[in-house]
Amino acid sequence: MPFLSSAGDVNELYLGSEGVELDEANPDNRFRLEWLAAVGNLLDDVAAEPSKPLVITATGKFFSNGLDTDYIAANASGLPRYLDRVHELYVKVLTLPVPTAVAINGHAFGAGAMLALCTDVRVMRSDRGFWSLPEAALGMPFTRGMASLLRTRLSDPTATTAMLTSHRYGGAEAAAAGIVSEAVDADQLRSRAAELLAERAPLAGPNLGAIKRGLRQPLIADLETETPASLL
Repeated sequence: MPFLSSAGDVNELYLGSEGVELDEANPDNRFRLEWLAAVGNLLDDVAAEPSKPLVITATGKFFSNGLDTDYIAANASGLPRYLDRVHELYVKVLTLPVPTAVAINGHAFGAGAMLALCTDVRVMRSDRGFWSLPEAALGMPFTRGMASLLRTRLSDPTATTAMLTSHRYGGAEAAAAGIVSEAVDADQLRSRAAELLAERAPLAGPNLGAIKRGLRQPLIADLETETPASLL
């Protein structure tokens, strides 16, 4: 399960399990209900003591492969509430009262790719892994909140290409498109993310969270709008 670790001047939230490269029960860090609850609780812990910047990362081949498609297939009637849970996670990251960065260590697809967009700063591994929105290729719609997130966090040309073509962006291409700030070697990934947050570290505190919520108010309103059953 996801865990929180202190690494010098930053906290690191890992989407996988402590002590292993891959969590055998969830090797691609999909948004399972228990996983969503665990990550949400850890973010609450960060918000309760907003003293250090936060880097969100993972280990292995995947950053996150997004939605739990097995759960969706078996619980179609529960899909709207499940998607609302995903939106709640995005809002928590967007409004954390500490500076945040994501260190994308591997594939970030769909809901996982959108989670990466919720941080203040984004760094991606340069030698392997893709950032991609496969929804168009899979015949899946974007929710109102997800579409708003993508419009807000990406330029219009990038959002249009990513959403309508399911293009897979490697690190260098993702940096050129403005999806991430930089693409760096794997061994520099987390340290570079921490470096980019260093100047912001003194700003951590409740006021920063309030400013973020005000800055993202229209986006948050869309994410907090309940997903209608008609989406299906």
